[in-house]
Amino acid sequence: EHLYYQIFKNRCFQFDGKTYRYFYHLYNTTFRKERSVEIPIIMGYVEGEKGKAILEVGNVLSNYFSFDHDVVDKYEMAEGVVNQDIVGFAPQKKYDLIVSISTLEHVGWDETPREKDKILKALENMRGLLNNGGRIVVTMPLGYNADLDRLLREKKLAVTGMRFLKRASADNQWREADFDEVENIRYGYPYQNANAIVVGVIQK
Repeated sequence: EHLYYQIFKNRCFQFDGKTYRYFYHLYNTTFRKERSVEIPIIMGYVEGEKGKAILEVGNVLSNYFSFDHDVVDKYEMAEGVVNQDIVGFAPQKKYDLIVSISTLEHVGWDETPREKDKILKALENMRGLLNNGGRIVVTMPLGYNADLDRLLREKKLAVTGMRFLKRASADNQWREADFDEVENIRYGYPYQNANAIVVGVIQK
Protein backbone atom coordinates (compact mmCIF):
# COMPACT_ATOMS: atom_id res chain seq x y z
CA GLU A 1 0.00 0.00 0.00
CA HIS A 2 2.79 2.43 0.83
CA LEU A 3 4.46 1.73 -2.54
CA TYR A 4 1.14 2.37 -4.32
CA TYR A 5 0.85 5.69 -2.53
CA GLN A 6 4.36 6.74 -3.53
CA ILE A 7 3.93 5.79 -7.20
CA PHE A 8 0.58 7.46 -7.86
CA LYS A 9 0.53 10.40 -5.41
CA ASN A 10 1.04 13.06 -8.12
CA ARG A 11 -1.76 12.00 -10.48
CA CYS A 12 -4.54 14.45 -11.33
CA PHE A 13 -8.19 14.39 -12.44
CA GLN A 14 -10.54 16.89 -14.06
CA PHE A 15 -13.75 18.13 -12.49
CA ASP A 16 -16.00 21.04 -13.40
CA GLY A 17 -13.36 22.67 -15.56
CA LYS A 18 -10.62 22.42 -12.93
CA THR A 19 -7.65 20.14 -12.40
CA TYR A 20 -7.28 18.48 -9.00
CA ARG A 21 -4.60 16.25 -7.60
CA TYR A 22 -5.93 12.95 -6.27
CA PHE A 23 -5.81 12.88 -2.48
CA TYR A 24 -3.74 9.89 -1.44
CA HIS A 25 -3.31 9.26 2.27
CA LEU A 26 -2.46 6.13 4.20
CA TYR A 27 -5.19 6.80 6.78
CA ASN A 28 -8.31 4.94 5.62
CA THR A 29 -6.38 4.12 2.41
CA THR A 30 -7.93 7.00 0.47
CA PHE A 31 -6.01 5.94 -2.63
CA ARG A 32 -8.25 2.88 -2.94
CA LYS A 33 -11.61 4.64 -2.84
CA GLU A 34 -13.77 7.67 -3.60
CA ARG A 35 -12.11 9.73 -0.85
CA SER A 36 -9.30 10.36 -3.34
CA VAL A 37 -11.58 12.65 -5.37
CA GLU A 38 -14.09 13.78 -2.76
CA ILE A 39 -11.57 15.36 -0.43
CA PRO A 40 -9.75 17.58 -2.96
CA ILE A 41 -13.06 18.82 -4.40
CA ILE A 42 -14.48 19.69 -0.98
CA MET A 43 -11.21 21.22 0.22
CA GLY A 44 -11.25 23.45 -2.84
CA TYR A 45 -14.50 24.96 -1.54
CA VAL A 46 -13.18 25.13 2.02
CA GLU A 47 -10.05 27.00 0.96
CA GLY A 48 -12.23 29.49 -0.89
CA GLU A 49 -14.11 30.29 2.33
CA LYS A 50 -11.18 30.73 4.71
CA GLY A 51 -12.07 32.85 7.71
CA LYS A 52 -15.79 32.27 7.26
CA ALA A 53 -18.20 30.10 9.24
CA ILE A 54 -17.95 26.48 8.04
CA LEU A 55 -19.90 23.40 9.15
CA GLU A 56 -19.04 19.83 8.24
CA VAL A 57 -21.75 17.15 8.41
CA GLY A 58 -19.94 13.88 9.10
CA ASN A 59 -16.47 13.87 10.66
CA VAL A 60 -14.10 13.31 7.74
CA LEU A 61 -11.84 16.27 7.06
CA SER A 62 -10.42 16.52 10.59
CA ASN A 63 -8.72 13.17 9.98
CA TYR A 64 -6.52 14.85 7.38
CA PHE A 65 -6.56 18.62 7.94
CA SER A 66 -6.69 21.12 10.78
CA PHE A 67 -8.80 24.21 10.19
CA ASP A 68 -11.40 26.18 12.12
CA HIS A 69 -14.82 24.66 11.52
CA ASP A 70 -17.73 23.03 13.33
CA VAL A 71 -18.50 19.32 12.93
CA VAL A 72 -21.77 17.49 13.56
CA ASP A 73 -21.83 13.70 13.40
CA LYS A 74 -24.58 11.65 15.01
CA TYR A 75 -22.44 8.61 15.71
CA GLU A 76 -18.70 9.30 15.64
CA MET A 77 -17.27 10.23 19.01
CA ALA A 78 -14.31 12.59 18.70
CA GLU A 79 -13.04 15.77 20.30
CA GLY A 80 -14.97 18.80 19.10
CA VAL A 81 -17.63 16.75 17.27
CA VAL A 82 -21.26 17.50 18.12
CA ASN A 83 -23.13 14.19 18.34
CA GLN A 84 -26.55 15.18 17.03
CA ASP A 85 -28.80 14.13 14.17
CA ILE A 86 -28.38 16.66 11.36
CA VAL A 87 -32.15 16.70 10.87
CA GLY A 88 -32.62 18.28 14.30
CA PHE A 89 -29.34 20.17 14.55
CA ALA A 90 -30.09 23.77 15.60
CA PRO A 91 -26.94 25.72 16.50
CA GLN A 92 -27.02 29.36 17.60
CA LYS A 93 -25.28 30.51 14.42
CA LYS A 94 -25.49 30.42 10.64
CA TYR A 95 -22.86 29.22 8.20
CA ASP A 96 -21.34 30.49 4.98
CA LEU A 97 -20.38 26.98 3.85
CA ILE A 98 -21.68 23.55 4.80
CA VAL A 99 -19.86 20.51 3.45
CA SER A 100 -20.46 16.77 3.71
CA ILE A 101 -18.38 13.88 2.38
CA SER A 102 -20.11 10.51 1.88
CA THR A 103 -22.37 10.94 4.91
CA LEU A 104 -25.89 11.85 3.81
CA GLU A 105 -26.41 8.51 2.04
CA HIS A 106 -26.46 6.93 5.52
CA VAL A 107 -29.16 9.27 6.84
CA GLY A 108 -32.39 7.30 7.21
CA TRP A 109 -30.91 4.34 5.32
CA ASP A 110 -28.45 2.89 7.83
CA GLU A 111 -30.71 3.64 10.76
CA THR A 112 -33.31 1.58 12.61
CA PRO A 113 -36.10 1.92 11.78
CA ARG A 114 -35.21 2.91 8.23
CA GLU A 115 -36.78 6.25 7.33
CA LYS A 116 -37.55 6.78 3.68
CA ASP A 117 -36.58 10.19 2.25
CA LYS A 118 -35.03 11.38 5.53
CA ILE A 119 -32.20 12.78 3.43
CA LEU A 120 -34.64 15.43 2.15
CA LYS A 121 -35.27 16.56 5.73
CA ALA A 122 -31.52 16.68 6.33
CA LEU A 123 -30.91 18.87 3.29
CA GLU A 124 -33.82 21.13 4.20
CA ASN A 125 -32.46 21.67 7.69
CA MET A 126 -28.94 22.24 6.35
CA ARG A 127 -30.27 24.90 3.98
CA GLY A 128 -31.88 26.64 6.91
CA LEU A 129 -28.48 26.84 8.61
CA LEU A 130 -26.99 28.93 5.79
CA ASN A 131 -26.37 32.63 5.80
CA ASN A 132 -27.77 34.48 2.81
CA GLY A 133 -25.39 33.81 -0.07
CA GLY A 134 -24.16 30.66 1.67
CA ARG A 135 -23.56 27.33 -0.02
CA ILE A 136 -23.85 23.61 0.69
CA VAL A 137 -21.58 21.13 -1.11
CA VAL A 138 -22.12 17.40 -0.59
CA THR A 139 -20.67 14.25 -2.08
CA MET A 140 -22.49 10.91 -2.00
CA PRO A 141 -21.89 7.51 -3.60
CA LEU A 142 -24.40 6.10 -6.05
CA GLY A 143 -25.68 2.54 -5.83
CA TYR A 144 -25.46 2.41 -2.03
CA ASN A 145 -28.80 3.86 -0.93
CA ALA A 146 -31.71 2.87 -3.18
CA ASP A 147 -33.86 5.72 -1.85
CA LEU A 148 -31.18 8.27 -2.73
CA ASP A 149 -30.79 6.78 -6.22
CA ARG A 150 -34.55 7.04 -6.71
CA LEU A 151 -34.61 10.66 -5.57
CA LEU A 152 -31.85 11.45 -8.05
CA ARG A 153 -33.75 9.77 -10.90
CA GLU A 154 -36.93 11.62 -9.95
CA LYS A 155 -35.00 14.90 -9.61
CA LYS A 156 -36.39 15.44 -6.12
CA LEU A 157 -33.18 16.63 -4.49
CA ALA A 158 -33.55 20.40 -4.26
CA VAL A 159 -30.02 21.22 -5.38
CA THR A 160 -28.78 24.13 -7.46
CA GLY A 161 -26.44 21.91 -9.46
CA MET A 162 -25.24 18.31 -9.67
CA ARG A 163 -22.22 16.75 -11.33
CA PHE A 164 -21.09 13.14 -11.42
CA LEU A 165 -17.79 11.30 -11.33
CA LYS A 166 -17.35 7.69 -12.39
CA ARG A 167 -14.53 5.38 -11.42
CA ALA A 168 -12.76 4.37 -14.60
CA SER A 169 -10.09 1.86 -13.58
CA ALA A 170 -8.92 -0.67 -11.03
CA ASP A 171 -6.14 1.72 -9.97
CA ASN A 172 -8.78 4.25 -8.89
CA GLN A 173 -8.79 6.82 -11.65
CA TRP A 174 -11.98 8.86 -12.06
CA ARG A 175 -13.63 10.86 -14.82
CA GLU A 176 -16.66 13.12 -15.14
CA ALA A 177 -19.81 11.42 -16.39
CA ASP A 178 -23.40 12.20 -17.32
CA PHE A 179 -26.17 10.88 -15.08
CA ASP A 180 -27.29 8.33 -17.67
CA GLU A 181 -23.84 6.73 -17.39
CA VAL A 182 -24.10 6.25 -13.64
CA GLU A 183 -27.79 6.02 -12.71
CA ASN A 184 -27.69 2.20 -12.58
CA ILE A 185 -24.18 1.90 -11.17
CA ARG A 186 -23.55 -0.74 -8.51
CA TYR A 187 -21.77 -0.04 -5.25
CA GLY A 188 -18.77 -2.35 -4.82
CA TYR A 189 -18.78 -3.59 -8.43
CA PRO A 190 -16.78 -3.79 -10.62
CA TYR A 191 -14.44 -2.07 -8.14
CA GLN A 192 -14.50 -1.96 -4.36
CA ASN A 193 -16.42 0.84 -2.63
CA ALA A 194 -18.13 3.52 -4.74
CA ASN A 195 -18.03 3.29 -8.53
CA ALA A 196 -19.68 6.68 -8.99
CA ILE A 197 -20.38 9.74 -6.86
CA VAL A 198 -22.62 12.77 -7.11
CA VAL A 199 -21.38 16.21 -6.13
CA GLY A 200 -24.37 18.37 -5.24
CA VAL A 201 -24.39 22.12 -4.62
CA ILE A 202 -27.13 24.16 -2.96
CA GLN A 203 -26.77 27.92 -3.21
CA LYS A 204 -28.87 30.15 -0.95
